[in-house]
Amino acid sequence: MQAHQRLKGFNLIYFGMLALFIPFLPVFLSEQGLTTKQIGFIVGTGGFVTIVTQPLWGMISDKTKAMRNVLLILLTLATILGYLLFTAEQFGMLVAFSMGVYFFLMAIDPLTESLNFTIAERAKISYGAIRTYGALGYALASLAAGYVMNWFGMSSIAIFFVVLGVLGIAIMTTMPNVAASSSPVTLGALATFFKDKKTVLFLVLVFISSVPARMNDTFLGVHIRALGGSTEQVGQAFFFAAGSEIIVFALSFWWLRKGKELLTITFAAFFFFVRFFVSAFVVDPQILALVQVLQMLTFPIFYTAAIQYLYRIVPTEWRATGQTILALLFFGVSGIIASYAGGVLYDTVSGQNFYFVLASISLISTLFGLILYRKFELK
Repeated sequence: MQAHQRLKGFNLIYFGMLALFIPFLPVFLSEQGLTTKQIGFIVGTGGFVTIVTQPLWGMISDKTKAMRNVLLILLTLATILGYLLFTAEQFGMLVAFSMGVYFFLMAIDPLTESLNFTIAERAKISYGAIRTYGALGYALASLAAGYVMNWFGMSSIAIFFVVLGVLGIAIMTTMPNVAASSSPVTLGALATFFKDKKTVLFLVLVFISSVPARMNDTFLGVHIRALGGSTEQVGQAFFFAAGSEIIVFALSFWWLRKGKELLTITFAAFFFFVRFFVSAFVVDPQILALVQVLQMLTFPIFYTAAIQYLYRIVPTEWRATGQTILALLFFGVSGIIASYAGGVLYDTVSGQNFYFVLASISLISTLFGLILYRKFELK
């Protein structure tokens, strides 16, 4: 079996593990009796951990030139700590094990994406052809987790997490040892990178757009439960969201046009607004789960176009730095603010007003995207 085929299998498994961790951690914590403020604190602190761990393990991978071995270490430790997390009950243990999973599991993401791009180029196939399997894994694991937790109890997710972890380890042992980027992120690299006005304004757009998206990711499951929904419906919501991404990623070679990335990003930002505005009026948890199909017009379009735009506007030697910063901004910094502020916001206002705030921020990002498109592309 060729490397890109094994990598598809690894994407399927790894993003399945993310599906058990990211959307279901808040649900699990809520069922353990934690408030939305406490959940926001844990997820937000996890964002700080993500900001540290991703560049740290990226540099370790660069220094050792042994990405496969680094991924095996991260996956093994994440699997062990994930089991401990989903069987814990005391607040202190929940915090400690959550941070452990954030430290090891989230560090795998940029390394996996680096593998996806590198292997795709070698095999002369599109990045989307490999990344599609990540969306598929996220969708299937989300759906299955909802039913598993409903049938066997909340702690049953621990066994599910371990099974996926073991499968991921088995696949990774067969992967070639691809070297990571030769340009690790340094303070000097960051200083040079942020001198370009066009790049900085683009990252501001990414930040504004990602905050409401990350708020929704964190509190959608909690909101569905607050509306009287089951864990099955939480799983269905994330299944519809991730499942709708599959065809978008698979056809990225067809719809993504060079020179039109900012317009494409703005299009996705507008549909973030539509998605959250509609969500504000939905009180039926099953309908809210179905609304998540709008994900196909938001995240996969936004993130794929953002990566291509970044690769187009920065020099080749800054691409690795740019990709790391983009990932940290979308999943790290915005996640911190979304979790801390989102926890307080959801606890303070009703679910309807929570989504009105998300829609308002997305509308601002849409307008900002149009301004940048007019400034930099319409010349």
